[in-house]
Amino acid sequence: MTPNQISIERYRRVAAGYDASAHFTMPLRLRTIGLLALAPGDVVLDVGAGTGLSFAPLLAAVGERGRVLAFEQSPEMCEQAEARVRREGWGDRVWLQCSSAEEVRLPQPCDAALFNYVHDISRSPQAVDNLMRQIKPGARIAIAGMKFFPWWTGPLNLLAWLKNRPYNANPADLWSPWDRIAPWCDGFERWSTQWGMGYIARGRRRA
Repeated sequence: MTPNQISIERYRRVAAGYDASAHFTMPLRLRTIGLLALAPGDVVLDVGAGTGLSFAPLLAAVGERGRVLAFEQSPEMCEQAEARVRREGWGDRVWLQCSSAEEVRLPQPCDAALFNYVHDISRSPQAVDNLMRQIKPGARIAIAGMKFFPWWTGPLNLLAWLKNRPYNANPADLWSPWDRIAPWCDGFERWSTQWGMGYIARGRRRA
């Protein structure tokens, strides 16, 4: 199986209870969205949007004249995101496609991009290249995800691996999971979260 096929299968197993499990990391999601410094009228990309939990805060930030572009390769997760858009009556304010990050084609350029806990996308050179080539130069980028503790903590990294494995095809690739995105950015900054087991980062798409 390819990494994408593994990821789709793993999210098939967790999709039904995903929103409940993501409740605990919602403050971190909102903090990461805040790093985008969105303004009314912005177009923002939600990378690997899952069930659409970021749609409401993103739409609130970009206002009625703004738009959210989103994609998700898991059919089960994307179905929930589509239902959320219909239920909330967001209509054309959200463009949503069931597609992989390697193949998605955006309908318009974006002013900002959110990579929230999309580890497998961040570790795919083809996915990162495809997305970055479609993101405006100068666009604001924010990332949140898991990482390993420092190497000297030893067995603690088994915990990070175990927490990552139910969702991702590359649960052991956590030493510097931002290093495929960082070279595309100017002013890249990063902070540790969750006592060292997570990180958030921001930068601007390099011209």
